[in-house]
Amino acid sequence: MEDKIKYEEVQPLKIVLDIFRRIFVENWERFKAIHSRFNTDYINEVVGKMLNCGKEEGGYCEYICFGCGQDVRRVAFTCKSSFCLSCSKVYTDNFISQVSKVLQPGVVYRHVVLTVPEEQRIFFFRDREGKLLSEFMRCGDDCLEAAVSKAVRTKVKVGAITVFQTHGRDGHYNPHLHVIMTSGGIDEATGKWVELKYFPYEILHRKWQYHLFKMLKEQVPTAEMKSLIDMLWKKFPHGLVAYITKGNVPQRFRGLAKYLAKYVASPPIAISRIIRYTGREVTYCYNDHKTKRKETITVDVMTFIGRMVQHILPKGFQRIRYYGLQATKTFKKWVDAIKEGLEKVGRDIRDAYQVVAFKKYRERYQEMSGHDPLVCRFCGRILDLWKIWHPKYGTIYDECKELKAGKYEKTVSGKDPPTAGDGRCSLRPCAGGIQLPLLPVWV
Repeated sequence: MEDKIKYEEVQPLKIVLDIFRRIFVENWERFKAIHSRFNTDYINEVVGKMLNCGKEEGGYCEYICFGCGQDVRRVAFTCKSSFCLSCSKVYTDNFISQVSKVLQPGVVYRHVVLTVPEEQRIFFFRDREGKLLSEFMRCGDDCLEAAVSKAVRTKVKVGAITVFQTHGRDGHYNPHLHVIMTSGGIDEATGKWVELKYFPYEILHRKWQYHLFKMLKEQVPTAEMKSLIDMLWKKFPHGLVAYITKGNVPQRFRGLAKYLAKYVASPPIAISRIIRYTGREVTYCYNDHKTKRKETITVDVMTFIGRMVQHILPKGFQRIRYYGLQATKTFKKWVDAIKEGLEKVGRDIRDAYQVVAFKKYRERYQEMSGHDPLVCRFCGRILDLWKIWHPKYGTIYDECKELKAGKYEKTVSGKDPPTAGDGRCSLRPCAGGIQLPLLPVWV
């Protein structure tokens, strides 16, 4: 038994991913029968995509070599979901690329975390449409703007990149906001930049308590909520828990986007944390906030699935939002005033944050394996797209049909080359025509 446990604890990545999928393959139908609130078309779609991620059943692109005709490859679609463990790296990289494009040169950012009392988390859990969650994110921006305005003693408009997160380290439902906010803002009355030099914790704690409770009273106008808020005012006389990082936020280049991604662009559980699955129980580990130690926990498989699927956000919900000066239109309006203000406080606005480029499948594969997946193994020519198939929509694109319809006939024969606007495109002819393999091998 000891040998088995040691083997599973150091199992390779692919085996861990297969274990995660196996948990859902073997137990998902039974879980839905027990917990009917999760038996919806959307959640079934998310889980189904995760199970078919990287498999041909979930759709694929087919490539062939038009040069020698010997190499044929199918590249299966991935689900690109934050719920899928195999796609989490792609999701994180896309997040870094997206955020790096909106960081403003010369601006110093602060990382703030806004939490919710345990007694009120159930109301966010019940919100399956996302209305309360959206108000929660907007409430966070209102709170920070009010707190900074009080700290600098004048009303200012700040910028914020707000990310909504639902899971704690142990997998429980714990809604909170991670915010990267500008350390200062624009005084709209004077049109000048106001620098935030010191951010008193007590101001943020009290402001967050006031804005959160006010929002919940408006959005959930029930006697239960009113009674709960009255109790929480007494329980937290000094305000709610809110964290401000101390000097750890990188001030330039790609470091800031990666710093934020470490906290927010992650799946409900990291693949490295799954230790073993017995068929009835799942064992995983996490770093506990209170003890500051690595804890190991074993739960029933139904409990584990519940802790995973409860973090699936409502369909269409935008978990990353940009407020105030971080909104493109607002920044363009005040860009000159911001630059002037930053220059006055001695900030170098020429040293801009580095934009992290978005990577496609081909680039990721090359980075991981060291070779190009779309180069023919026999002649070295770049493979051409032959077919796109989707499980819901069928064949979206078929080059064979295009050839049979004579799409390239005149171009290949050398007659009537296409002109601009005539709706035709050219195909580079190869010697002897196009050769197709009779027995393709899928890789």
